[in-house]
Amino acid sequence: MDYLAINKAAWDKRAALHLDTEFYDVAGFMAGNSSLKSIERELMGDVSGKKLLHLQCHFGLDSLSWARLGAEVTAVDLSSEAIKQAEQLAEKTGLQAEFICQDVYGYAQQSQAIHDWVFASYGALCWLPDIERWAQVVAANLKPGGQLCLVEFHPVHDLLSGYGYFHREQADLDEEGSYTEVEGDEESPMLTWGHPISDVLNALIKVGLSIEQVHEYDYSPYDCFEDLSQRAEGEFVYEHEHYNSPLVYSIVARKN
Repeated sequence: MDYLAINKAAWDKRAALHLDTEFYDVAGFMAGNSSLKSIERELMGDVSGKKLLHLQCHFGLDSLSWARLGAEVTAVDLSSEAIKQAEQLAEKTGLQAEFICQDVYGYAQQSQAIHDWVFASYGALCWLPDIERWAQVVAANLKPGGQLCLVEFHPVHDLLSGYGYFHREQADLDEEGSYTEVEGDEESPMLTWGHPISDVLNALIKVGLSIEQVHEYDYSPYDCFEDLSQRAEGEFVYEHEHYNSPLVYSIVARKN
């Protein structure tokens, strides 16, 4: 199966729906709010004047939020519908960012080692069949001393949700709708792959990046899974056997 065509079609549908959802709160963003969460803000600090590449940017809210903080942003996504919406949001807000419609591996052909940061977050890696190729794209885009910030949903939650923890060559094929509050939206086939944290770390090490920080979090900043309960503002937890399950992890790595 052509996983790129299947997943692009699904994300084109999602992008058309997501602009008007409470989940993304575009109205709040237009009023000056940031879509970025405290995890990535704290890990990356001041990005003013930094060249930042955002991989798998969806329709650009986080990309434009980084731009609002002064970063020089290039953002890449597979969905042409999402990129169209991102460009419209940039025009409406007057924020500067370059949006490119391309899959991650295809973008590698345009890679330039000029970026201070590569950023990817929250549900990005599961759409990629080969984590080592992803790490190669990251390394190719970072200048010496540049850093990756990955903030990703924890694969333990995938295991508790009925998926495998370890990577398999064969993709999981599911029919899914939107993870937002939209009801009755049409489901679409999607192909995903699991990547344990060890695979991600080893892939980054293999391409010459030094791991500087690894963190695990017992909450998600998004209410996007079943059976989550809100512990505090912006913190949604999942209890398993009376203990909170890990829901997010982060990695900061530097190119030598």
